[in-house]
Amino acid sequence: MNPEDVKTLLEAALADCQIQVESEGSHFNIIAIGDIFEGKRAVQRQQIIYGALNEQISSGAIHAVNMKIFTHQEWQRRG
Repeated sequence: MNPEDVKTLLEAALADCQIQVESEGSHFNIIAIGDIFEGKRAVQRQQIIYGALNEQISSGAIHAVNMKIFTHQEWQRRG
């Protein structure tokens, strides 16, 4: 899988989210920004991302995922 494939999967599963994906082989770094994460704990946010990528993780196409997940408000506060 390449970063664009992962981005496409996440955008399809997470409407109205901004997604950035970088990779080193089968290790992916993901930044996800969206109000879908509002009021959710870190683990719940990660579960949303894992849910969208479960098939690719199970198949081994994605070996590791590093996530940074924000609401729009949290992202704006970061500057």
